[in-house]
Order: sequence, then structure tokens, then C-alpha cells
Amino acid sequence: MNTNQTGTLDTMIIGGGQAGLAMGHYLKEQNRTFLILDANPRTGDAWRQRWDSLRVFTPAKYDGLPGVPFPADPLSFPTKDEVAGYLEGYAERFTLPVIRGVRVERLWREADRFVAASNGQRWEAHNVVVATGCSQAPKVPGYAADLDASIVQLHSSQYRNAGQLQAGPVLVVGLGNSGAEIALEVSRTHSTSVAGKPGGEFPVKHGPTAARYFLPIVRFLGLHVLTLSTPLGRKAAPAFKAHATPLIRTKSKDLAAAGVQFVPRVAGVQDGMPVLADGTRVEVSNVVWCTGYREDFSWIDPGMLDGGALPPQHRGVALRTPGLFFLGQEFQYAAASATLPGTARDARHLAHRIPRPPMAARESAHAGEKEA
Repeated sequence: MNTNQTGTLDTMIIGGGQAGLAMGHYLKEQNRTFLILDANPRTGDAWRQRWDSLRVFTPAKYDGLPGVPFPADPLSFPTKDEVAGYLEGYAERFTLPVIRGVRVERLWREADRFVAASNGQRWEAHNVVVATGCSQAPKVPGYAADLDASIVQLHSSQYRNAGQLQAGPVLVVGLGNSGAEIALEVSRTHSTSVAGKPGGEFPVKHGPTAARYFLPIVRFLGLHVLTLSTPLGRKAAPAFKAHATPLIRTKSKDLAAAGVQFVPRVAGVQDGMPVLADGTRVEVSNVVWCTGYREDFSWIDPGMLDGGALPPQHRGVALRTPGLFFLGQEFQYAAASATLPGTARDARHLAHRIPRPPMAARESAHAGEKEA
């Protein structure tokens, strides 16, 4: 695709994962002029780059984007590579205007339009949708730098399989779903401990039976009950964002059965080794940080943010900057907002709230599109 813009776009979507593609689908249905800027060289790479054995927690019947059901047994749980392939095929099927390999370095407002810049190129649009998701920058405690240089350290975003680890004990820090699944996997080849406490556990065994009977209830709650439009959802939102998601597939009993040891949280480092909250110094050869992610909007003009963080918004519509929208954020509107089903629902909502530019601007953009 020609990456040189010759007119001001109606809308610019930053982020080419499921959120950006779902938004692109709805904008294309409305015959809007838009581009999707994707930092990855290939659509779906955000999924391909996760650990090898990863499967999604939602059954395939809920994993499709608008217009194309996920091509798998409805009660199965697709692998991360199957999700990546689906997203790549989705972009091709609808010929969505994705420019790949573009990591936006700056976004700012210039008069009545937004400007994005990357590697000497710039794009202008009347509206911008930030669809970079909630897994933006790996979060690792500062004391990780004090660990002995001989220790192999990986964040969960870097972990692919146990073959990356050296011989010797492994400490997995963080007991959310990533920590539980990685700890179970590495326990097959290494002595493994996991530090932290889970944020609860799903009360049923994960699998096809749950997909048929239990997960539809969870989906309904996540989409329609735990929302910012209900008292229950507004009360639950802060805790939902602050705490780890309950363990879904791999539970504490599975880890215990595999011989994984549970230890208190890591409090710091002493003589190059992790120190636990109870003062115990742990001798390890590997540390896998399953400590989540933090927001990173450092590339957005500070005047459009709230002290560097997500600005006040309602269902993705920024309240202080007309034309600025967000999609795919944790509990953006509902508990399921960052999931495949929730992203698609939020994209449909936003697509009907993005204003069309003045007629003269639309004609200019269409003319530029033809020249390109």
C-alpha cells in the first residue's frame, strides 16, 4: 500500500490488532476514508509473539470479529497462532487499509486535525482512534535490575517456551493466568516456585462443557451486567483493574499437583537473589516476570491526556478532546472490553459516534485517495 498520504483522512486508527480491525470494518461499512497504522510487520503479530502453548480462554464461537465467524469448532479454544491467522485473513478479506511496520512516535493536534508522525512520515486526520490495547509496556519492578547477572530474566511477553531457560530453579513472579500457565509448563522441566496470590478462581473446570453451559453466563455478565452503566459495574471496575483476573484454566490445585511451590510475594533483592515478603532469600537460576503491563501513552501530546494517563472518556469518547477516541482498554465500558467479544461491541458503538468531517474535507480526502 502507498504510505504517502495526499489528503486529510476522515479517521486514523492507531493499532492493527483486533480492536483496530473491528473499527476498520465498521468504518468501511460507512464508506469512511481511513487508515489503520500497525506497528507490527504482519497483522496478528501481537498474538504470534506470545508464548508457544497459549490458547485463548473464550470459545471460538465468541472469538470472531464482525462479519466473519471464527473458523473452528464453536466449543474449542483457539491457539494464539490460529487467532493471528484469523486476524490476518480478516484484514485481507475486507481489504482493510492497513499500513504495517508503522510505530507512531508522536500524535498531536494541529488546528482542526490530528497529526501522527513515524520515521519521518506524517498522517493527518479529523478523528483518531487509539486502538493499541491495554498490553502496551511490560511492567517489571525496579529491583529486577539488582538480580545477579547470571540469572535468566524474562517478562511473560518475552517468554516463548521452557527452552529459553537455563538449568536450575525457576521463580515465576505473579499468579494471574499468565503466571499460572507458564509455571505449570516450566514445572515439567524445572523445579518451579510461584510468588503471589491469585485474584480468585473460576468455580468450574475450563473446557468444552464450560464453553457450552458456564461461559455464556460469564460472557453475558462481562458484556451487559458489569458495565459502567450499572451500579454493580461501577463498583466493580476499580477492583477489576487493580487485581489479577481470576484463574480460569490452570488453578492452584493443578500447580500443586505438578509440584509447583507457592511462596510469598517478592519484596526485593539481597546479594543478587530475590527476597520474599517473609525475609526468605531464594536461590534461583531463572525468573519469569508475570507482572502484567502498564499504560504507555508517552507518544501522545500531554495536553490530550490526564497527567500522562488515559484522559476522561465515556465508552471510548474522550471528553476534553473532540475527535479523539480509545478502543480496547481494560474496562473501557465493560469487564469484557479488552476481550475479542467486548472489543467488537465497543467498536460498533464508537463507529456511530465518530463525526464525519465537513463536505469540503471529505472531497479533498477522496481526491487524495484516488491519486494514491
